[in-house]
Amino acid sequence: MDQHHPRQAWLLMAAGDNRGHGGNSGYDDQFDAHYSWDSNVPNHKKLNVGDPIALWDKDRLLGASVIEQIEISQGTKLLYRCPNCKTTRISERKRADPRYRCMRCRHEFSTPQADLVEVDLYRARYDAAWTPLDGLLEGQEIRSLAVHPGDINAMRPFDWAAFRQALLVKGAEPAINRVNLRADLLWPSERTVIEMPSGFTQALVRIRRGQGLFRERLLATQGSVCAFTGRAPARVLEAGHLYSYAQIGTHFEHGGLMLRRDIHRLFDDGMLAVNPQRARIDVAPELSIYTQYARLHGEPLNLTLRDEQVEWLGKHWEEHRTESPSRA
Repeated sequence: MDQHHPRQAWLLMAAGDNRGHGGNSGYDDQFDAHYSWDSNVPNHKKLNVGDPIALWDKDRLLGASVIEQIEISQGTKLLYRCPNCKTTRISERKRADPRYRCMRCRHEFSTPQADLVEVDLYRARYDAAWTPLDGLLEGQEIRSLAVHPGDINAMRPFDWAAFRQALLVKGAEPAINRVNLRADLLWPSERTVIEMPSGFTQALVRIRRGQGLFRERLLATQGSVCAFTGRAPARVLEAGHLYSYAQIGTHFEHGGLMLRRDIHRLFDDGMLAVNPQRARIDVAPELSIYTQYARLHGEPLNLTLRDEQVEWLGKHWEEHRTESPSRA
């Protein structure tokens, strides 16, 4: 993959075992974290780290993100073929008998021919930037945003500018802006090798330079604790900047807090803030309908703040609460 490739947005179909057609055995997608495919899929080599993506389930929009890592390994894939013409373009029918029909030769049959083939396996991770947009756009609206009209591939080029405009009309500007900011934070691809249980897997990764060290320092000083919700496994904690890294581009030593992933997103959007004078959590009214977040309102943070952190939280407060006074 060319590290200087022009950024392309992609629409990914995340329908679990129903993704694609009757000719494959499904994928192990977790649509809000990772997406899997193999070398039999059209466009399988074209996705790159840094590409924005939108996911849907054939009926509605699920969310958007930006690819932060692609793992590539070798494996096998179970395909199901038409006994007559051997294509995998077969459809499974729920009520008709015979159960299967070939979309190429129209042959109908009860049992497909199983074929285990060697393939390259791909998995894209994008959970760090995942932004839920459940049902904000319906299936037909999403189909109209494909770059190529009538494209039926599970992974198809997507008109990101038109997608952004459609979300703006729905009032989702903060959500789509966060995805764009995450995409801008990614640096050129660096090739590395990750040791997996099944062997060595090559991965193409774009990193925010210094982010790993920044997170290590926060973990060392703050522990495996979300500043808003308390103790949590380290794997679900992120190093959250108290300022816009996209604008400043620097990791300040005391410019962050360890935050649970959902808390991190809500803090970035200003849905959660901290009153710098009282060091108490402030929950935006529109978020207070959710019990798990409403109970945080007025609570103290789970650590003692440094002066630098108080200063950054004050600027965050001014940005997100100046026009909406605290209820704390």
